[in-house]
Amino acid sequence: MHARVQWSGEGMSFLAETGSGHLVAMDGAPEGGGRNLAPRPLEMVLLGTGGCTAYDVVLILKRGRHDVLGCEVKLQAERAPEDPKVFTRIHMHFTVRGRGLRREVVERAVKLSHEKYCSASAMLEHTAKIEHSIDVIEVPA
Repeated sequence: MHARVQWSGEGMSFLAETGSGHLVAMDGAPEGGGRNLAPRPLEMVLLGTGGCTAYDVVLILKRGRHDVLGCEVKLQAERAPEDPKVFTRIHMHFTVRGRGLRREVVERAVKLSHEKYCSASAMLEHTAKIEHSIDVIEVPA
């Protein structure tokens, strides 16, 4: 895996190119010299973690032939007050929608993501306590 990040030459904005050829802009807060035109780099880390675990949960449920119709993860993070301001706590709230989904099946998928598959969570748990909560919503046929 590889990526390239290049400073725009103005303020604190950067353009990143992923190894798969996708572009992502990042910018800093005005108080840090940025113009608030794009997500902060650490916000991208949090987003990536949410995407990583949501991907796992959906894939696990689909492979189990469960009728999953939606998956949303809301993340709330706390950071250390001093540099480096690492994440110290992350709460992930999963809302999974589907037909005939049992709560214990969704809980198992979230647990497998956290304990086995999500590389981002595995890295972040070295500095952050990661917690989960789950809502399962039945979608009528």
